[in-house]
Amino acid sequence: MKKKNQQFRENLTFPFLFQPTFEEIQAGFEMKGRWNPLFFKNDHPIVLELGCGKGEYTVGLAKRNPEKNFIGLDLKGARLWRGCKTVEEEKIPNVAFIRTSAEFLEYIFGEAELSELWIAFPEPHPQKAKSKKRFTSPHFHRRYRNILQKEGIIHLKTDHPDFYHYTREQIAMEGHLLLAEYNNLYQEDPDEVVKEIQTFYEQQWLRKGRTISYLRYRLNSECYNRPYCITTNIFTEHFRKLQDDN
Repeated sequence: MKKKNQQFRENLTFPFLFQPTFEEIQAGFEMKGRWNPLFFKNDHPIVLELGCGKGEYTVGLAKRNPEKNFIGLDLKGARLWRGCKTVEEEKIPNVAFIRTSAEFLEYIFGEAELSELWIAFPEPHPQKAKSKKRFTSPHFHRRYRNILQKEGIIHLKTDHPDFYHYTREQIAMEGHLLLAEYNNLYQEDPDEVVKEIQTFYEQQWLRKGRTISYLRYRLNSECYNRPYCITTNIFTEHFRKLQDDN
């Protein structure tokens, strides 16, 4: 606990880590729609990693693509600390992190502000009652549509076969454009960057012989045109989780 508290204190010192408060989210987060002019100071495409954990993908992609800006989003401050330390130590200029819930995406990013979205090893939520929480559910797809550019791309990497097939079914049913699919990533030949960057847990799973799958797709522009509204109880639940993590 002492180490974790130290990490939380250090998180407050990172200029590239944003931790919006309840009041800031409700009043209108100042970075929404203005990440490039206010933080990155350029007009490069912005790529978001959702549920970035320790930031391995956010950092790895940023180092390989200096012509793009990268933002890692996660709810857990201790995980984000590791990514922040790497950015600080290696002086990586095109990275930001934000500690918040994925439920707040449209309160954090403006319309069509993102060019790509990475979802690496998300929680599969196999229970039917929690299907809405899956990051590739219609619930989230509709909201990605609001913050992704029309030609924006979604990348999914997972070790969970049921989640892979669930996402594949959603793509087909909702009429999204499938750009690439690899049911067994490391026995096929995709773009090298998909295999080059590996999270800590991905390396463990590979050693255990698990199959890693990958999908790349573009959302159907006819879907999900309605704005998303967050209810008060969602705000309350989100900030309760933040307090529990401190």
